[in-house]
This record gives sequence, C-alpha cells and structure tokens, in this order.
Amino acid sequence: RQVDVPAAPSKSPTATVSVRNGTYGTSLVDDKGMTLYVFDKDTKNKSNCADACAKEWPPLLDEAPTAGSGVKSNLLKTTTRGDGKRQVTYNGHALYRFDEDQKAGDTNGQAVDAFGAKWYVISPEGKQITTKPTSNTGNGY
Repeated sequence: RQVDVPAAPSKSPTATVSVRNGTYGTSLVDDKGMTLYVFDKDTKNKSNCADACAKEWPPLLDEAPTAGSGVKSNLLKTTTRGDGKRQVTYNGHALYRFDEDQKAGDTNGQAVDAFGAKWYVISPEGKQITTKPTSNTGNGY
C-alpha cells in the first residue's frame, strides 16, 4: 500500500512580480502573468482597499516578494494591511489584481473608477500608466 508522505512544511508560494509587454506598454504582472494594478485612493505604502473592494480587487499578498525579469528589486517591498497581512508594494504603491481579468494579459481594470478612485496598471519604473492602449488590434482599419 502506498503511503502518502507529507512534503516538507511549505512556505506559501512567493509572489514573483515580473514585467510583461501588453496593451498599455510594459507593465507589472504576477507569477501567473496576471496584470497588477494600483489604486489612486491609496497613499504611500498604505492600502485603502478592504472588504468589498478587496474582493473585487484582490491585494497581492506576500511576506517576501521576488523581483522577476525587468523589475527593480529596490522598489519591491511590502506593507501591513489593516487585517495584518503583508501586501506587496512597488515604489510605494500597493499592488492588486482585478477579479474580472480572466487570463494572463487581460487589462479589464485599466482606468476603472471604483471604490472612490481610479485603478491603473503600473510601469517597471513604478509609475501609473494612464495612456491609451498602445497595441494595434490588428484589424487593419
């Protein structure tokens, strides 16, 4: 009979923040390629998104995030949320995903006005990207 041997105690997987070239140019994504957003209502190293907001815009949580390709590791830090969890920040901006993004590269949250302010993708320089989409949709018209 096969006996399942538990794996060594696992730390929670480390959040790796990387760079992806997409609809709004080069922006930050999580380890699954999902677009990361910043919230205009947040202040430096402080999230102002909780409860219903955090359900729609799940915070990127990690104790010790990893800087992937193209990410400035000196800008990647964490802050403590109101619930005591550690949220990943980049250049002082708390990072979030958007629950309506279904697959890697989706940017359905860009410039959405929700929970009192706008949401934007963030550049590898740590700045909000507020420009119009850069990618050609390829329809030729």
